[in-house]
Amino acid sequence: MSDVIDHPESPEPRSASAVGRRALVVEDEPNIRELVVLHLGLEGLAITEAAAGDEAIRRIEAEPFDLVVLDLMLPKVDGVAVCRAIRRHPLNADVPILMLTARREESDKVLGLESGADDYLTKPFGIRELVARARALLRRPRASRAFRSGPTSGVVEAGPLRLDRSRRQAVLNGQVIELTPHEFDVLHLLASNVGIVFTREMLLERVWTNDTHVTVRSVDTLIKRLRQKLEADTRDPKLILTVWGTGYKYADG
Repeated sequence: MSDVIDHPESPEPRSASAVGRRALVVEDEPNIRELVVLHLGLEGLAITEAAAGDEAIRRIEAEPFDLVVLDLMLPKVDGVAVCRAIRRHPLNADVPILMLTARREESDKVLGLESGADDYLTKPFGIRELVARARALLRRPRASRAFRSGPTSGVVEAGPLRLDRSRRQAVLNGQVIELTPHEFDVLHLLASNVGIVFTREMLLERVWTNDTHVTVRSVDTLIKRLRQKLEADTRDPKLILTVWGTGYKYADG
């Protein structure tokens, strides 16, 4: 076990942000899983365990979680496939994912992040660092909370952009920008929740509602059109940013 995870340090006081929240720990090595479960449990998290990728996917599709700790190398279904499955399923599409990997190659880390992971730890890792990373992820705002809160009203101002929902008017640097209804709705949702990442599925569900003829590619096409209208350089956008493997967000200031 010592070659995979560092000896645990003395536990820190539990984080208030973790108490009462739920985590899924997906790890096929029992000793590692037990240590992760123990220390996240000391944080106040209620823990669900899975030892294989297919089991993790069943859990993800059945119940909501506030954090997923996911090993890259898993039997049956690997961590990358699990990560992508999580991002596709609306119940946990925006859950923070901390990926664990015994590999040190940069390409493996990039693959994990591009598949939708928010952060990663390379084994061996210290328990203190694991807990710190988990706390940081739990503090992040989640798109689903903004999504469930319903549309905002009135005027939204985000950087150089001003959106008037009642008039359905968009003004950028003092100039009125002509937008289609769907373009306005997507832009309003993103700008009303600066810095929050929305998956393509969330944008589809919110903006296109019951239209079954659209796909996630429709979201990408619409974002491309928005950038053509808003960005000085569409190859280097400053307002609507892509979060690789996950979706889109409006820039944080």
